[in-house]
Amino acid sequence: MSLIDLAPGAAVGSCATAHREPSQGLTAAALSGPHRVPQISLTAAPGASCVCVGWGAVAEETPYQALYRRFRPQRFDEVLGQEHVSRPLRAAVRDGKVAHAYLFSGPRGTGKTSTARILAMALNCEHPEDGEPDGTCESCVSIRQGSSLDVQELDSATNRGIDEMKDLLSRVSLGTPGRWKVYIIDEVHQLTSQAASALLKTLEEPPGHVIFVLATTDPQKVLPTIRSRTQHFEFRLLGPEVLGSLLTDVNSRAALGLPSEAIDLVVKRGHGSARDALSALDQVAAAGGAEDEAAVVADIVAGLGDRDPARVLTAVAEAAISGRDPRRIATEVLEYLRNGFLAMQARSLVMLADEAAEEAEAQARRLGTPALVRAMEVVGQSLIDMRDAPDPRITLEVALIRVASPEADDSRAAILERLERLERSARQESHLPGQASPVPPASPRNPAATRAQAASPVPVPPPSPAAPPAAPVHAGPKAALGAHRKTPPPPRGAAQAPPAAAPSADTDAALPASGGALPTREELTIAWGDSVLPRLRPGVKVYVAGGRFLGVEGGAAVYALPDRGLLGRAEPLRPEIEGALSDHFGCPVPLRLVLDQAPEHPAGSVAPPVDVIDTADVGDITELEEAPAGASLSPEQRLLQAFPGAEEVS
Repeated sequence: MSLIDLAPGAAVGSCATAHREPSQGLTAAALSGPHRVPQISLTAAPGASCVCVGWGAVAEETPYQALYRRFRPQRFDEVLGQEHVSRPLRAAVRDGKVAHAYLFSGPRGTGKTSTARILAMALNCEHPEDGEPDGTCESCVSIRQGSSLDVQELDSATNRGIDEMKDLLSRVSLGTPGRWKVYIIDEVHQLTSQAASALLKTLEEPPGHVIFVLATTDPQKVLPTIRSRTQHFEFRLLGPEVLGSLLTDVNSRAALGLPSEAIDLVVKRGHGSARDALSALDQVAAAGGAEDEAAVVADIVAGLGDRDPARVLTAVAEAAISGRDPRRIATEVLEYLRNGFLAMQARSLVMLADEAAEEAEAQARRLGTPALVRAMEVVGQSLIDMRDAPDPRITLEVALIRVASPEADDSRAAILERLERLERSARQESHLPGQASPVPPASPRNPAATRAQAASPVPVPPPSPAAPPAAPVHAGPKAALGAHRKTPPPPRGAAQAPPAAAPSADTDAALPASGGALPTREELTIAWGDSVLPRLRPGVKVYVAGGRFLGVEGGAAVYALPDRGLLGRAEPLRPEIEGALSDHFGCPVPLRLVLDQAPEHPAGSVAPPVDVIDTADVGDITELEEAPAGASLSPEQRLLQAFPGAEEVS
């Protein structure tokens, strides 16, 4: 150790022969009084106006600078991804058409402040080159070091009040060594309303040598009167290719020696911000490598796509054991799902490398669009619920289980997702080459099965010659719901057919016993009341609910309606009714609609109320009387009759 005294005004390390860079030189004012300097040697050239200090090995160790500060762009052409901003600014400097105020807006780390400093350097450069600063003159060096009097930077996050703004505006008219005086106000949207109002007049008509550059990450919060006084340039996030090339170049220039896999991970962490990516690169370089934390997120999303709750919970547990916060896990899962959604809809919007974008798209297609949208909504809502949750991990797990198991979620979106999944699986099975889709047994509850049976190439056996003839068409009065028609006794001497066996529980679900022929009137009546009519749309059911089957005649089932108005409204709906009957019986069932010839009530008479008859209390069923035809009309049909021209909207 040696002890030296420096005279006032003497410069240490400020000349070209100093062993340290000019930006790191020390003046006598900074070293007032005796200072201990390790391993130094003093040299003085003849006639030199300063003393050069030769620093030893210890003094050569300069403080470490972060990568985003060491590799900050110094020219317009070095600002990556912002050509729409740098090109007009460089042309304005070259042609002498610089505006008095600019507004730079955009996400963090996209080059707003760096571009403002480059603009100040280009305006005051002693030897500009086609609108670009040379970077070697005294003005450029001082601006780069932050010691120039021509550039004044104000951080509105800490100097946002009216007093700070008044102090800044009081010095605007003062001259500086350079040609232009540039004021860079960062985060201008955080200025108070009084400070922003005080800036308005000076911003509109500043002195001729003053230029304002305002930077903000939220331009919507800037006063419209301020925006109207500036030229607004919007900075954009960097794409994965641009960000990857930047990190690769910095990795090479800084001799970090990181593999390409680590660079890809840093690109993901950068999210389009150059500063965030360089900070992440600095961290990865210090750690000697990077752990792919996105693998856990991809495992969670894969479990959602496989509908595997156990895999999802295991991945969440592994992430929690490694110390990751549930909120961060949810945020990364939501971001992964969003990237997959964007990759499906518009690939150019995904800020990921090609391989990562393809992986996210594949996971998203496994989920399907309805499930993907629902997953984003559920996970996003869980982030809101975690704010007040005593255990955020439980909230996250419940949300992921609802996504992985739609059966555990009774929301409308979950039900729609389940329906979409069934439709998708049916489409996939129908497109399998050389493989017939299995057809489930037909039943009134499964119309798809009957449709599949009707469309299948299984030959239908011809009708048996011993099949009983179809029942004749009767035009007698129609029975009301709950009543039984009194059947007239057969004529004497006529051979009575053996009574038909009572249908079992599965009889109506099977094909008719005639082996492909049209069903009988009894089969039609039973199937109509039990299965076909309840499945019809309300707009169809209201017109045909009061009718009855008269029989089978001329190769078609005859269905009678009690009113001409209902008949006219039901005729256009006949194909839909035929389709429902065909689906039920598994064979085409043509239908003919006719007018029921049952006698009407005389004019002015009121139909008596119809009571539902409990057959358990009836001793002899043959003693039941015929119910009036008008009483069988439903309330909807009565309304339609009372208001001609009305239609029911389902």
